[in-house]
Amino acid sequence: MKIADINFLVVEDHDFQRETLIHILAGLGARHIVQAANGHAALAVIREQPIDIIISDLEMPGMDGMEFIRHVSEAGVQVSMILASVHDRSLLTSVGTMTEAYGISVLGAIEKPVTAQKLEALIRSHKQGAVREPEPVPVAMSEADISDALASRLFEPVFQPKVDVATGRFRGVEALARWHHPTMGMVGPYSFIPILEANRRIDELTWIILDKAVASCCDWRAAGFDISVAVNLSLGSLTQVGLADRITDLVRAQNVDPKYVILEVTETIAMTDTARALENLARLRIRGFGLSIDDYGTGYSSMQQLSRIPFTELKIDQSFVMRAIEKDSCRIMLESSLEMARKLRLRSVAEGVETRADWDLLKTMGCDAAQGYFIARPMPAAQIAEWASAWTSPV
Repeated sequence: MKIADINFLVVEDHDFQRETLIHILAGLGARHIVQAANGHAALAVIREQPIDIIISDLEMPGMDGMEFIRHVSEAGVQVSMILASVHDRSLLTSVGTMTEAYGISVLGAIEKPVTAQKLEALIRSHKQGAVREPEPVPVAMSEADISDALASRLFEPVFQPKVDVATGRFRGVEALARWHHPTMGMVGPYSFIPILEANRRIDELTWIILDKAVASCCDWRAAGFDISVAVNLSLGSLTQVGLADRITDLVRAQNVDPKYVILEVTETIAMTDTARALENLARLRIRGFGLSIDDYGTGYSSMQQLSRIPFTELKIDQSFVMRAIEKDSCRIMLESSLEMARKLRLRSVAEGVETRADWDLLKTMGCDAAQGYFIARPMPAAQIAEWASAWTSPV
């Protein structure tokens, strides 16, 4: 979309700064610009005419920028926002995160004074498609249907490839649970995992997915693919007496060496720190299984978990990876996590790699492995071999 075709709304209570913004936009080629001196007037505008991009101050009398953003979200209009303020970048980043949480696409934030160069760069990102795809709405499923699906083992793993960032080599997959529903097709995890967790039955799903994922790993390795498979462990599983023995028996029964199976443990689970959990994790590690701390950076005491559990891999949460390009705080967290992994001699894995820019940044930072839509979407086991044959590493 050309700047001349974009509908802008400038929301700024200071007359001189509002006129300056309008002047800059006009100089960039904008032809459709409306203005509002406060949030109330701005809301009246978006109810009466289409707006593509809102440029808003945060401090305004009567209704500040944060309240205005909330009302825009409640109005249900599809717009992108550029935040402008005299406050420092950390505050702007926080408000940007809030705005996204309200379902509004954020092109970026600018510390005043606004310049044509800064503004144009953000507007150009709207040209590339700044409106987010709506999140899939979970299908409402009954406890009875889920119980029947467990009994019939209708849950299936789909697999998302992981590759080395330095070489592009295909190294493994993560198993993600889906429900192969007889009439609805593949049903996503948000339709059944919360119900299983609430009813303390997530452990049953864990064993189904682990069994099927290890079987697939056996098939791939027999076909010549030197890869591993990662499976999430539930809290219910982790605290069971005899867990390590049961997992070991399952894996060896399918002729897979434990070193090709990585068990992912979230920080929240690791925080339980019960004697049984630590006993199981230590025993699994002794037997050769890989242990990954999943969603690193989102828990309450990440470094403490690394100090007391024998992890072999640190998996950085996608919320830091996906925003590292645009948010200084996320980039710093990403850099710190990678440095932590190197010092502890852990393999680092970044999830949520969606663009070439994400990939290039991780390569520059020395990340070991990556997964995300830029590489491949999750897929059934039968498609892995075809994908691997066609995979070409980014130069």
